[in-house]
Amino acid sequence: MTTSYLSPIQTAGPAPSRAAENGQGAGQGAGQAAGQAAGQATNQAAGLVAAILRRRGLFAAVFASVMAVAILLLMAAPTQYLAVGSVIVAEPEPGSNNPNASVAWIQKLGDPADIESQMLVIRSPRMMRLVASGDVVEKVVAECRQSARGGLLAGLMPQRDDGCDRLRGNADLVVDTLQRRFVVTGAGRSRVINIAYRSPNAETAQALTNALITTFLDDQRGVLANSREAATEWLWKEVRQLDASLRADEAKIQAFRRSKGLMSGANAPITSERLSTITQQLAAAETAKADAAARLAEINADQARGSIDAPAVLASRTIGDLKQQMNVVAAQIANAGTVLGPNHPTLQAMRTELAGLKLRVEREVASIGAGLKKTYDASSALAKSLRQQMEGARTDAAAAMENESVAAGMVRNAEIKRGQYADLYKRANELETERRILVGSTRLVSLADVPAAPVTPKPPLYLGAGFVLAAALAAAAALLRDRADRSVRTSTQVAAVAHAPVFAQLPHLRAAGGTARLGRIGAAGADLPLAAALRDARADPLMQQVLRNLGARLMLAGADGRSRAILLTSGAPGEGKSFTTLALAQLNAASGRRVLVIEGDLRRPVFEAALDLPAGPGLAGILRGEALPREAVIATATQNLDAIPAGTPTTDSTELLMGARMTELLVWARKYDLVLIDSPPAAILMDAQILARQVDGVLCCTRWGRSQVSAISATVAGLREAGGDVFGLAITMVRPDDHPFYDTGHEPARRYLGAA
Repeated sequence: MTTSYLSPIQTAGPAPSRAAENGQGAGQGAGQAAGQAAGQATNQAAGLVAAILRRRGLFAAVFASVMAVAILLLMAAPTQYLAVGSVIVAEPEPGSNNPNASVAWIQKLGDPADIESQMLVIRSPRMMRLVASGDVVEKVVAECRQSARGGLLAGLMPQRDDGCDRLRGNADLVVDTLQRRFVVTGAGRSRVINIAYRSPNAETAQALTNALITTFLDDQRGVLANSREAATEWLWKEVRQLDASLRADEAKIQAFRRSKGLMSGANAPITSERLSTITQQLAAAETAKADAAARLAEINADQARGSIDAPAVLASRTIGDLKQQMNVVAAQIANAGTVLGPNHPTLQAMRTELAGLKLRVEREVASIGAGLKKTYDASSALAKSLRQQMEGARTDAAAAMENESVAAGMVRNAEIKRGQYADLYKRANELETERRILVGSTRLVSLADVPAAPVTPKPPLYLGAGFVLAAALAAAAALLRDRADRSVRTSTQVAAVAHAPVFAQLPHLRAAGGTARLGRIGAAGADLPLAAALRDARADPLMQQVLRNLGARLMLAGADGRSRAILLTSGAPGEGKSFTTLALAQLNAASGRRVLVIEGDLRRPVFEAALDLPAGPGLAGILRGEALPREAVIATATQNLDAIPAGTPTTDSTELLMGARMTELLVWARKYDLVLIDSPPAAILMDAQILARQVDGVLCCTRWGRSQVSAISATVAGLREAGGDVFGLAITMVRPDDHPFYDTGHEPARRYLGAA
């Protein structure tokens, strides 16, 4: 990332917007305006945050104070419990959707006006007086005393009596107290009314809430003593009796059907289905009997003819196999008869085998006939049995028809009772509906339970509100304090007041361990860690870049564009002028230029300690004539850098600097490429004004966050009145963490809140 620092043109006034130049080049006026507005908003927000961070001590103090007050208020606030119960108004009954239901009921159902009316009744003084029984009054008195004792800080506060005992003999005061503490609200768009009581005692809150709910419901039920209630009760009794009678009749019908066998099958009564089944079985038995008789007759006819060609015989696989074997043996006998003699043993054996096969065929035919005879006999017996069963089934079917007529009569009687039941049930619902309309149709949803936690005070609410208020007040205090602060904060601010450009903004140096180095410049005597600050500055690339830019600006300043003798001063001590002088001298010497630093502060010298120089006559010796300039010059550890320290501290510095020897010294010093003079603070001594008129130019140092803008203006004006040429300003010890004073980008610095 390339590091850049604000130039004098960027910091001396409103900077030319680089975005505006781009916008003009692109011809996008609307986009430029939007970008500028967004940038300004971002800069303003960053400025506010930076201002708060700068005043973080004040912010923390105000924030802690407000939070402490919020915590004290939380501790002092009395504890309040809220017990909530619910009732429902115009609750619909199962019969309310009946088209024949009461028109008045339908109009009343869910009417917001009716719900609001019920809420007014609950809050009415009459209802409060009904609630205010002896026990309730005692609870109200005890609650009054508990409220008088305060909250968590009750032990630290004096006890007081607010006249709680007067509640016992003043009914109006009790009613007023109850009305103030009871909360009656509707539950959204529903028909539910929430009844709540606020009390410092959880049990009291529950007891009084339930007392009001019970009293209200009892009052609503108090108008029920009329004929409609009795009629409704009688109708419901009749309905229950008819329901029991119907159940008994249905049980009798089912028992009669079971006892008479009047059960239904899948498609018809059981008796009819049984008769149909027997008929089908009888037809199948007669068919099997006829088939067996026909096949048996064929076999007997074949046996009489001596053949085996009957279909029943040929259908047997055994007969087929035997006939095939007989044909094979007969063929073998025919073939052997032509070769062998008629009495040949082989031929005799074949004839014996053929005779055996014929005998087996005869036996198989006889077996088939016997089987068919058994089938015929079985079919005949089954047909006879089925004829007998069919006669019985016909008798049962006739009896079932008579029993069905009896069962149908019982069903008709049950249907008549069912119609009566429906009429009575409908009328009972209508009467119940009318009765509920007359009494408000209010029912209990739930009684109040003992609240487990108080509703007030709520620590999250108190602490959250306290946090928001504390943050707002702390931020306001920090911003107001920051706005009232007239110390140096921006280069624009300083340049506008001093009418001089800002040459550089030196960052605040910190040691490796986090200890501020440059932050301690300006302390008295040997306590100044100037040597350590110079060492850290040499190792800080940002500081070196700033010093490099500062040196270039100083060399180009002046009437002829070439300055060789420059005075560095400040309005007050501790503003970094000595550090800037030595750091700038070391940087220029390191670049190969011959540099001479002269310590013009003869009252509080620091060069010898900071540069580790040996004792010598110093500037004071030169000005008194005790030494020549070349004898007072001391070479430092930095190559090309010579120094003339102040020497022995003296109080007549002004007189010495006004002498001719100081002018001669400056003329002699012109042999150096650059001469830097560190002077005392201009607002304390006239030494700086005396030296200002003898040098090419003056660089005025001012400390960020400490130097006052008015003091800077007076210092610059005094130097100019003395005849000095103020080249510009250097702001030291800038804290970029506290304020976005310089950056490493190319955007202009954000405007400091409250800057002139």
